[in-house]
Amino acid sequence: MTLKERLKSNKFTYLIITKIRRVQYFILPVLLPNIISIIIFNIKRFLRIMGISRKGRYEKLKELKNKHTGERCFIVATGPSLTINDLEKLDHEFTFSMNSICLAFQETDWRPTYYGIQDIGVFNKFEKYIEELDVECKFISDFISKQKPIPDDSFIYPHHLLNHTIPHPKYRTKFSDDAFAVVYDGYSITYSLIQIAVYLGFKEIYLLGADCNYASNMNHHFKEYGIVDPTFLSAGDRMISAYLEAKKYAEKNNIKIFNATRGGKLEVFERVNLDEVLSKNSRLLEVKTV
Repeated sequence: MTLKERLKSNKFTYLIITKIRRVQYFILPVLLPNIISIIIFNIKRFLRIMGISRKGRYEKLKELKNKHTGERCFIVATGPSLTINDLEKLDHEFTFSMNSICLAFQETDWRPTYYGIQDIGVFNKFEKYIEELDVECKFISDFISKQKPIPDDSFIYPHHLLNHTIPHPKYRTKFSDDAFAVVYDGYSITYSLIQIAVYLGFKEIYLLGADCNYASNMNHHFKEYGIVDPTFLSAGDRMISAYLEAKKYAEKNNIKIFNATRGGKLEVFERVNLDEVLSKNSRLLEVKTV
């Protein structure tokens, strides 16, 4: 009997060898690159925060810190509940939007104040639109900037993917109020933009079009563009788990986050009516009185 046969004949020994090989051939090739990338990210973050590294791609973000202290903004997600009429109502507000919102620009003169994107597949789809987009700032994840040339007027943010690049039984994220240091992944660009909005100083944040409802009929977006998240059945739950982290941070730091979305499954934040919100303290009134 060979050594291999002897080992196989012993159930306990064979089980241990099987587990070791599983780690060696299946788990380590996935985990090790992720662990290394996190270590490198944290080292660079430390050097950046300490001022040791001052010529990096993130320096421009410092220009925006607390630019909107105490003001309100609207983060316009691209869920199916969003309408063109909604966008036009926001014409005199500070707004963030993202991804496929570009497809609405043929139907409205409204443009977001700030635009964000972090998925490379979506970026590739809308690269031409993004280059031509006339907004105050474009926020682009460094995950994209490491793979593609991006517009010079863009603001690159350090996007920490955590363990979200590997299958995991629990949804976990963190919340950052310092976009220069880190913006944590929360399974959606909307979550990243909430962190960036806080960095800019906004104290009142309204979400619109954040349905968190990925129906089986594949009607997932305000404007469909041919890209479907293969894990869409759990996407809503993942995003909601992240929004819970945002709520914890907001409650501890005197920041108000509201959900102005019509319908959908996001119940983490207090729901408000968009028209009622806009009728109060509108920037339009401020513009008229200046």
